Amino acid sequence: MTELAVKKRYTLREYLDFEGQADERHEFHNGEIMAMSGGSYRHARIAGNLFLAIGSRLKGKPCHPLNSDMRVRIPKKLRYLYPDISILCGPPEFDAEDVRGHTILNPKIVIEILSDSSEQYDRTEKFELYGQNPFVREYVLISQNAPGVETFRRQPGGAWLFQPRHGLKERLELHAVKLSIPLREIYDGVAFRKSAAKPGQARRAKKQT
Repeated sequence: MTELAVKKRYTLREYLDFEGQADERHEFHNGEIMAMSGGSYRHARIAGNLFLAIGSRLKGKPCHPLNSDMRVRIPKKLRYLYPDISILCGPPEFDAEDVRGHTILNPKIVIEILSDSSEQYDRTEKFELYGQNPFVREYVLISQNAPGVETFRRQPGGAWLFQPRHGLKERLELHAVKLSIPLREIYDGVAFRKSAAKPGQARRAKKQT
């Protein structure tokens, strides 16, 4: 989850200038600069595995993955986000406000790796924001506490089709770029506690107590 960097409102130009000089990454939400929290080893391992899996399968094709250094702007809004992985197809459409070229408008897929601190944000506000970007066709959540992925696929009428997959025998299906990746490959080298719950399971259990 992001944290408030300072108790002050900034203009978009101030944010872009600040971010261009910053050592850490920050998101921008209508005048507020939010510092991005650091990731765990498990988070980094999953992100690396998935990035390599996507990149190798898309080699020679018009689509390619981008890592978490690339920002995404929500069109017509002052919201700048950093997905863990995004997939771009065709030429990038850069944000005209960002002269450094660090922000794109047109990712086809955005992927977030869940953590205890970011899960609520990724499932609610961030999902809603990405849904307002007409270029985004799929939104993917990857658990780091148990082998599982959740895909939200935009339908022709605008609704989102939810497809969860749990267990190392399952596969992540990215229909927008016609890819199928075994979860075993995504979680290669990642150790789990034997009692690890499926994504969202611990939250539901807590609610029932």
